Amino acid sequence: MIRNTHSLNADLHCHSLVSDGVLTPAALAQRAAQNGVQLWSLTDHDELSGLQEAREACRELDLPFVTGVEISATWARRTVHIVGLNVDPENQALKDGLEAIRSGRADRARQIAVRLEQMGVEGSYEGALRYASNPQLLSRTHFARFLLEQGYCKTMQEVFDRYLGDGRSGNVRIHWSRLEEAVQWIVGAGGRAIIAHPGRYIYDETQAEAFFDVFRQLGGEGIEVVTGSHRPEQYRQYADVARRFGFLVSRGSDFHAPSESHVDLGSLPELPSDLRPVWHDWV
Repeated sequence: MIRNTHSLNADLHCHSLVSDGVLTPAALAQRAAQNGVQLWSLTDHDELSGLQEAREACRELDLPFVTGVEISATWARRTVHIVGLNVDPENQALKDGLEAIRSGRADRARQIAVRLEQMGVEGSYEGALRYASNPQLLSRTHFARFLLEQGYCKTMQEVFDRYLGDGRSGNVRIHWSRLEEAVQWIVGAGGRAIIAHPGRYIYDETQAEAFFDVFRQLGGEGIEVVTGSHRPEQYRQYADVARRFGFLVSRGSDFHAPSESHVDLGSLPELPSDLRPVWHDWV
């Protein structure tokens, strides 16, 4: 039994090659254990198929494991990501919902390739596929890796700034699940719905407050505060949001690859001591 404290080295957000990471679920589990993680979750984008391998690896490593997924959703015409933790991966409604999202991702990938070709980048679809183990989950990250390989840019950030970020010519907007659907699937599968990296969403103050309020009313329980996708000042900002809305708080590196991620597994600072962690009754 692990003591139930805010100081637990939990990492509840990362990605394997099943979605847009580069390591297998088992290799991620090994890296988490080596880095001192005490509670770990695999949260691949819109996909559950890596969870069994992750669970088996954690059993061998004696690393407590929480099932997870990161669901792409749309709210107020923008994409948001909702992490589901401690979900039942056999829940049919969750599985069906994620299958529908993956179908939309495949169509989007072909449209991105067409746009990149119009911008003078040839062979991007086939090139991106080389980086993806699951063609249904071909994402902007896979295209970005191809653009880096071909020398169009020097960093991932430059790729998104020039080609694939919101508002850039190579990006294709897609309507994901609705926010209420994503939360409903997670809650219906016995899990907790958590807003992933809120600092990444481009909402004005009024929209952001409305987003948090609607999410809470729909049954959402938590928010990521300490995450590899936040700057240190945002840790404080979203800790304050958690206090105002009564959210549980979560912590996760959002790790994708050793050469790409801002933060390695298990290396984030502690959560604020006055806030209740999402894992408070799991360990």
